[in-house]
Amino acid sequence: MIFGLTALGSLALAGPVVIKQQGYIPFGDTPINYRSAEVHDPIAELQKRMDRGEVQLQYEPGQTYLRSVLAALKIPANSQTLVYSKTSFQYPKISPEKPRALYFNDDVYAGRVHDGMALEFVSFDPMQGAMFYILDEHNVEKPRFERANLDCIQCHVSNLQTKGVPGVMVRSVFTSPSGTQAGGTAAYVSGHESPFEQRWGGWYVTGTANQAHMGRSTLPDTSFYLAPTSDIVAHLVLDHQTQMHNIITQTNYQTRLALHSGSPAAKQLYERSAEQLVRYLLFAKEAKLAGPVHGDSGYAEEFAARGPRDARGRSLRDFDLRTRIFRYPCSYLIYSEAFDTLPEPAKEFIWRRLFEVLSGRDQTPEYAELSAEDRRAILEILVATKPGIPAEWQQYISSNQPKQRNTEQ
Repeated sequence: MIFGLTALGSLALAGPVVIKQQGYIPFGDTPINYRSAEVHDPIAELQKRMDRGEVQLQYEPGQTYLRSVLAALKIPANSQTLVYSKTSFQYPKISPEKPRALYFNDDVYAGRVHDGMALEFVSFDPMQGAMFYILDEHNVEKPRFERANLDCIQCHVSNLQTKGVPGVMVRSVFTSPSGTQAGGTAAYVSGHESPFEQRWGGWYVTGTANQAHMGRSTLPDTSFYLAPTSDIVAHLVLDHQTQMHNIITQTNYQTRLALHSGSPAAKQLYERSAEQLVRYLLFAKEAKLAGPVHGDSGYAEEFAARGPRDARGRSLRDFDLRTRIFRYPCSYLIYSEAFDTLPEPAKEFIWRRLFEVLSGRDQTPEYAELSAEDRRAILEILVATKPGIPAEWQQYISSNQPKQRNTEQ
């Protein structure tokens, strides 16, 4: 059978101590200053609130701090996905019988291992990208998130898997019965472009689809977990979101490096990343679904309810789940603080290219799957719901109103 894995944090522990500030870390120097720059990711901000006494994490026998942390970070429990291949620094305790549980929202990924030593987190800072943390699972008076740079970065900066920046990935691999990757077998990095049949090896996947994939559908004993599901819709969103996060960070870094170098040729580097961001944002080359996909945890409904919506009730969080993931193929991460924090030269380039595609001026083959109706709907939704949209977008809509059909008989 075909199984696989994910990796959301590979840290080294010696008791409760994390190796945090030793060794070489990519992007540690100016202008990125990954190690030393002040960060404002959701975990860092939560820790500040805890330090001020505004938030107290509650310990729960059996679940330790998990439920309390998810509530504080507004991560839905029904986002749970279960992976049984042996990843994370706690790999000896991961198996098909006791998979690792992952939870996520738009900015944070959390992982827990059965009888583990620590909860694992990847939290996205608007400027610096992926930040790695753990939280000791022992019941203590003042629980504290610890940032872990070195050991996570060794695995989480990869040209192939994370676009060459600190990031996250979802991988699908062949495994042995114990959950280790089978020697000499292929590994696939998953995004929304990935062929369906290559996804989710090493994962449990619940819900239904009309296509074969590599995941297991029969769950082990789930009494330890927050939910008895590993929802296929959550898997689809996770695949898209991880690579979208990486591309946003890549474009941020490339632009800052180019501006710091002062070289005219460096402009090509960040424009190349920005163009890739536009393509991924608009789901160019998205792998098509071969029929309806149905989740089973309520995740799809919860995700879609987060909005925002235009006056006609449309949202970029609306699902299609018949031939593609979303009804309106433009990533909801366009609303993220990370997108808004992109340096201005790249941001200007992205807005210009988006407008060229959505207005129909760009009719190149890579955007051929975007119908005129899709382009118009996305443009209208963004004008109505996204702060900071260039003025020409609204002007275009006002001057290109579709003609009203005559409904009189």
